[in-house]
Amino acid sequence: MEAQTQVAVDRSSPIGTIEPEVYGQFLEHLGAQPYGSIWVGEDSAIPNTDGIRNDVFAALDALDIPVIRWPGGCYSDRYQWRDGIGERAERTNAAWGGTIEPNTFGTHEFFNLAERLGAKTYLNINLGTGTPKDAADWLEYITATTGDRARERRANGRDAPWTVDYLAIGNETWGCGGHITPEYYADMYSLYASFAKTEGKQPERIISGSHDANIEYSDTLLDHPYIAGLAEGISVHVYSLPTGDWGAKGAALGFPEEEWISTLSRALRIEDVIEDQIAMFESHENLSDDFGLYVDEWGTWYDPEGEETPALYQQNSMRDAVVAALSFNIFHKHADRVKMTNIAQMVNVLQAMILTDGPDMVLTPTYHVFEMYKLFQGATALPVRYDAPDYILGEDIIPAISISAALTPEGQLVVALVNSDPKGSHAVDLSGIGASGFTGRILTADAMDSHNTFEDPEAVVPKLFKAERGLVTLPPHSVVVLTEAE
Repeated sequence: MEAQTQVAVDRSSPIGTIEPEVYGQFLEHLGAQPYGSIWVGEDSAIPNTDGIRNDVFAALDALDIPVIRWPGGCYSDRYQWRDGIGERAERTNAAWGGTIEPNTFGTHEFFNLAERLGAKTYLNINLGTGTPKDAADWLEYITATTGDRARERRANGRDAPWTVDYLAIGNETWGCGGHITPEYYADMYSLYASFAKTEGKQPERIISGSHDANIEYSDTLLDHPYIAGLAEGISVHVYSLPTGDWGAKGAALGFPEEEWISTLSRALRIEDVIEDQIAMFESHENLSDDFGLYVDEWGTWYDPEGEETPALYQQNSMRDAVVAALSFNIFHKHADRVKMTNIAQMVNVLQAMILTDGPDMVLTPTYHVFEMYKLFQGATALPVRYDAPDYILGEDIIPAISISAALTPEGQLVVALVNSDPKGSHAVDLSGIGASGFTGRILTADAMDSHNTFEDPEAVVPKLFKAERGLVTLPPHSVVVLTEAE
């Protein structure tokens, strides 16, 4: 096949560092997360270390997870941190999301998990049902070396303080976080932020912003006279639904090609959201040039499989892998302003890395994309020029090819390529970017909805891929990550 797409990479005009936190995770107490999926308790028959499943921990550890957001989401604005410390058998139970929240996974369990994984921590403070004193006391409990809260933490088994690297105050305040106006939330945020202090280095503070294209809410927040001095960035949430209808989102499996292209089209719009947010930042003279955008919830969202499945549990197919790769390529393109992203969510919820059922565990296609893209963590994003052919179905048109390139800290070129076309192969010529050849891996499968199951856990797994003389043929619905041959 003659190469259809010629690629040029500009090594002289770097975009910026792809922060490792762009590959962040999100752990909310929801459905079958964290209970049974991550946390099983020390007495479980499922092999574990200090209550954390060994198989799930090993899989997460292999991703080099840079940061984890916890405890929510909407859950964070109901979370009472004192219910989750002390003797587990004596912790307060509460109802949440149609299930009982036993609070056996709390502050100690989360921070110990993050510490074992070598991940930074992104703590979401309770604005909705909490108080500024609750927030201040919690941060003191986590980070103090002296005083009553430090003594209380030590009495509960942890001598050294932990570190809070990122801090959000409130979540989706326009919706589940209180249905409050941006003016009121900005006042509340400023009040909380004035007292939400840690001992030692202060965390990066993130104000909860808009959802999707509703930029007006964030714009109004940033008009507040004190925000610029109390926040280092603002969040945005962007989900991809096949139908765009929250009442009938579409199925995770067995979907028609129309829902393949509609899901990818809605995933690609995250670039418009990011560019609109950045333009809005630049209209606020009070913000610093490094004021960051934090996409701390993103991913696909489908209808649940049935009444018996846990809340927001969905299968994960080749379509989700392509969505993840397309999203990463967009985040890389805006590495100078996108400081963190957190896929929703880590295990058993929405576009998960891992699915579990009792003692069984399976890695999803999305997991494999995260693992393949690890090379981009901390790399320098480079501008890429190419004319992508169109993938057309009915009235829907999206680029068939997406390409991202970066230089690793060791100076090695890494290139990611995505073929969004579920039926046609596409040829790409990388020979003009200064490398004699490439080696790497490819993720693809027989069908648009190919997925891994407990019975067949390797239906969709990466395979070795080599590009002689820089010529690459991308099969339908595929993701390829290559490094230049030495």
